[in-house]
Order: sequence, then structure tokens, then C-alpha cells
Amino acid sequence: MPPPTASVDDQLARAKALSEAGNHDAALAIWGPLAHQGVGRAANNIAACFLDGLGVERDPALALQWLEAAAKAGDPVGQRNYATALFQGVGGTDDPAGAYEWYGKAAKAGDAQAQDMLSWMLLEGEVAPYDPAGAKAWAHKAASAGIGPSMTRLGLIFHHALGVERDAEAAVKWWTKAVEAGDADGAAMLGAAHFLGQGIDRDPARALVLLILARRFGSTLADAYRPAVEAALDAPSRERASELAADIAARPPWADLEAPR
Repeated sequence: MPPPTASVDDQLARAKALSEAGNHDAALAIWGPLAHQGVGRAANNIAACFLDGLGVERDPALALQWLEAAAKAGDPVGQRNYATALFQGVGGTDDPAGAYEWYGKAAKAGDAQAQDMLSWMLLEGEVAPYDPAGAKAWAHKAASAGIGPSMTRLGLIFHHALGVERDAEAAVKWWTKAVEAGDADGAAMLGAAHFLGQGIDRDPARALVLLILARRFGSTLADAYRPAVEAALDAPSRERASELAADIAARPPWADLEAPR
């Protein structure tokens, strides 16, 4: 008797292991037949190879075709990646409205990163209709799945009273969670809250630690607050804050941001 055919999940797992080991040709040999059978995740993975030139010549236009196939096959990750490609103009296709539609499909299928992006679009109000209540609902779903930017966005929603009553303490709660999840913008906003004493005790020294870390990890929001915070501290306090930030940055996790006193 011939050996039983491995399940789709087993084949996907095998291909993933091969790809992670750098054997992209062997992975593509598994993904190809699966994609032609309508397995969306395989099509999504083939698209990733064409986007990054892994085992094949880089071809963004062909990657877009595979992402469309993945999305239409119902794979939530493929739907989200197709939405991102449409939003960013990958393969020469610039379609923000289509991106919004596919982010919505992926979000409804439970993809947390798509939920985060959909929340941003609804709050930004250009591609999608402005809907702070919808933005809050989707951000909460994404935040529940551990997505830091959605935690930061929830803080901003409460801070700026976007469709809700202003609640500085709730904003701080969400920014603290965002910091624990490793979101640099969350660190910047929590630093600002510490400096202003909004929703939490005023503490310029802690504010500076958070702002230094936020900027180090890529948040430009920190730039708006840092000069005023530094001006409120003497030189030894600024030096100590810089030392604490360097120490925390050298030893993850981000949860330690709230530890030093």
C-alpha cells in the first residue's frame, strides 16, 4: 500500500520548517500544489517568496496575484496581507478602498493585526468613514489579542474623548498595557501623562525615562514632549533617567519600563 498522504496542516507545517531553515525551493515545492488546490495560506506564502525574492526572482506584481488568490480563498492572513499590498501600492496597484474592504474581511475572520489596521482606518477617517465607536470596538478586539498599537489607540480615544467621555485614568491604563506589550508610541504617551500629571501622579523623572525609551524604539511622538520634560529636571536627574533608560533597553521585556524608581 502507498503511504497515506499527509494532511494539509502537516504539509504546511513541513513547508514552514523548510522555509525557516532557508530551504525555500523545497518549501515552494509543497506550497505550489497546495495553492493550486485552493489552500489560501499556501498562496499567501508563495506571495511572500515573490515579495522578498526567496527561492524565486523578486516579482511584486506576481506576489500581488498570489495574495489575491489567498484572500479570495478565505485565508485571514492572506486577506490582511492583500489589504496591506493594496494600501501600499505593491505591484503597482494603489487601492485604499479595496484595502479597507479586505482588512474588514480579515478582521471579521479574527485576524488581530487586521483588526488593528481597521481600527486605525476608522479613526483616521479618510479611506474609511470616520467611526470612533467602531474604531474603539476593533481596537479592543486587537488589544485583547495583545496588539500594542491598539492599546495605545484606546488610550488616545479616552484621552481625546473620541466618541466616549474623557477618562484620563482609562487612557493611562491602556498606555501602561501598551508599554507592557512593547509599543513605543504607548511609552511616549505614558511619559507625557507622567509629565503632565494626567490620570497619574506627576513624575517628570519617570516621564523622561519613558520618552527616551520611546524615541530609542522609534516613536517620534516622544519629540513633542521631551524638551519640556528635560527643562523641568536638573542635570543629575536627566543623567539618571538616561542611565535607567539604557539599562531597561538592554534587558527586555518592556514590562520593566514601569519598574524603576
